[in-house]
Amino acid sequence: MTDPVLRLTDVSLSLMGNAGPVDILRGITMDVERGETLGLTGPSGSGKSSLLMLMGGLERATGGTVTALGQDLGPLDEDALARFRRKHMGVVFQSFHLIPTMTALENVATPLELAGAPDAFERAAEELASVGLDHRTDHYPAQMSGGEQQRTALARAAVTRPEILLADEPTGNLDGTTGAAIMDLLFGLRDRHGATLVLVTHAEDLAERCDRVLGLHDGALA
Repeated sequence: MTDPVLRLTDVSLSLMGNAGPVDILRGITMDVERGETLGLTGPSGSGKSSLLMLMGGLERATGGTVTALGQDLGPLDEDALARFRRKHMGVVFQSFHLIPTMTALENVATPLELAGAPDAFERAAEELASVGLDHRTDHYPAQMSGGEQQRTALARAAVTRPEILLADEPTGNLDGTTGAAIMDLLFGLRDRHGATLVLVTHAEDLAERCDRVLGLHDGALA
């Protein structure tokens, strides 16, 4: 049996609030297997997004260990974490996080350019075409609809062919029809690139499409 793509062992996360430390996550132990699609569900404030951020090295655990593709993320500094994400992960957020002064093509090409890929713009154009945006390559985020911006964000997350895709409420800012189309694209990218997908969602219909669903409540697995 192959090693899990993601392994969390007794992970905790505490952040300092006005009244002292606040426990965000408590004693999380879990594995995510290669090629699996895992849904994380739970009420607002349960720790879903924080757990996803720990998996991506975007937040640091205050206890326990987070291992991705056999790499313990704890000892890595910010630069090393950024390089690891760039090489192995794609992250999609609810609020798109596109660079407003860059076109769709430039946004999607950015991770490839940072990695030194000589064909960054050619690959970016292909990825935009794969999400139906070949007619929007020269448009800036402000010139695109919310659905088009999220499709651009999906293309940017997938263009490096990541082994791990992390998605935090990717349809949260979209209407139902557009959100459904985005999820079809996200699952299609997973299938096309063979990525492991971890998805935070409130939507039951999206959770039902996952291979496995874990619920969180008050910072612990329910």
